[in-house]
Amino acid sequence: MPDSDAQPPRPIRVSVVEDDASLRENLRHFLRLASDLQLVSEHDTAEAALRELPDLRPDVVLMDINLPGMSGIECVRRLKARLPEVQVLMVTVYDDGDRVFKALLAGANGYLLKASIASDIVPAVREVVRGGAPLNSFIARKVVQFFQQRPPEPKDDAGLTAREREVLELLAKGLTYKAIGAQLGISLDTVRRHCHHIYGKMHVASRTEAVVRYLEG
Repeated sequence: MPDSDAQPPRPIRVSVVEDDASLRENLRHFLRLASDLQLVSEHDTAEAALRELPDLRPDVVLMDINLPGMSGIECVRRLKARLPEVQVLMVTVYDDGDRVFKALLAGANGYLLKASIASDIVPAVREVVRGGAPLNSFIARKVVQFFQQRPPEPKDDAGLTAREREVLELLAKGLTYKAIGAQLGISLDTVRRHCHHIYGKMHVASRTEAVVRYLEG
């Protein structure tokens, strides 16, 4: 018999950093259609976001790249330094490999084109909270091509244990925390603990940074 006193799961808290008012309205519309998502703030500049987001502590930030003043790429780099657990999805019209790489290196956890917002934004928010790294299929192909041109040859294991190296290799293959746990026969909490140690030893703030640094060699 279900527990009548059980509390419903906390909604995923989302903040938007976007200077285009019409796009903010679209994002607001789609986010509010999902009962498990909660829009907690909107910011039209990177500077405003950096002032206010550390106190709001959202779970996910939707970040435009081409902001007035400080760019979204620089904003995510500074935001990740202050809120390493926040998940950042870059939302932009740009699809060139250089911007993709810079956004991921800055700490972005996923990258979506504005043209796909209507169908992709809510699933992407849910996916990134579960430990995934949502990428538009066109962007994903560009990232794969970039890394295929630079085969991974890690030179420094940062003092990782054998198990931590296994986890890092699976992260680099795109597996979620849950999938890593299933493949290695360990719990989700154990995977998270390994990842926490990996990020600390590699001096990075996110799985994306760890994987990029690993693949760079």
